[in-house]
Amino acid sequence: MNFIFLSLAIQVLGVCDNVQEEKLLFNGVSLDHWEVIEYKGHGDITISDSSIIISKGEIMSGIRWTEDFPKNNYEVTLYARRIEGNDFFCGLTFPVKDSFLTLVLGGWGGPVTGLSCIDGADAAHNETQTIFYYGNGWWWSVRLRVTDEKVEAWIEEEKFVDFTIGDSKLSLRAEVEPSVPFGFTTYKTTGALRDIKLRMIK
Repeated sequence: MNFIFLSLAIQVLGVCDNVQEEKLLFNGVSLDHWEVIEYKGHGDITISDSSIIISKGEIMSGIRWTEDFPKNNYEVTLYARRIEGNDFFCGLTFPVKDSFLTLVLGGWGGPVTGLSCIDGADAAHNETQTIFYYGNGWWWSVRLRVTDEKVEAWIEEEKFVDFTIGDSKLSLRAEVEPSVPFGFTTYKTTGALRDIKLRMIK
């Protein structure tokens, strides 16, 4: 009997070893480990109802993570919402090995989702472009996965981006470069973020 219990314990521990612990990147009450990007004419960055509010600026507003961030084999999950405006409410800039990309939600007048930039082409002009109408006031679940081979993204469990990196050149539009290594921007739009989590994947 003891042998059986021991065997079960070893199996459970083995399963636990494969589970990657999530790291909470926003605690719901403070901007610890985040800093405001000093865009000219940027909107206020505040916290309300356990959410980060990135208020509409003259052009860009945003925040960046100030600690180390993994370069590959990770997954980020969060909820994002457009509160006011009609352009991107979540421009998520993130590392891909030694390069960076931005996952754009709701750009180019509101409907474009995709990655900027691939071989010099932004999200409105490359293979990752998807048209989706987010509207204002809705919370959307977002999941981003980065591995050595691929960048994938889901909105409400529907895969919107399935990009194989290959020999593609990855880069950023100049206006979002201040948000590296990991950050969020909005364009003439007020957006909200909550439940931002990071986990490593094998």
